[in-house]
Amino acid sequence: MSALDWPALMHAGMAGLKLLPRDFWQLTPAELRLMLGDPAAPQPLGRDRLAALMQAFPDTAGAKNKETTDD
Repeated sequence: MSALDWPALMHAGMAGLKLLPRDFWQLTPAELRLMLGDPAAPQPLGRDRLAALMQAFPDTAGAKNKETTDD
């Protein structure tokens, strides 16, 4: 496990994001990463990526749309 740069994280959270110390310390590392806009975090699925997935995994011709109804 790599060591975290706590002084830099505290500065980013409290000075950059204007978090109160109690709010900063209540965050998980994942929440802080999300708030800081970590570029390594997964990005939302875009139109191009969706098209690539649809081409890679097309619906089969025999598949039927199964809808449920409330009786």
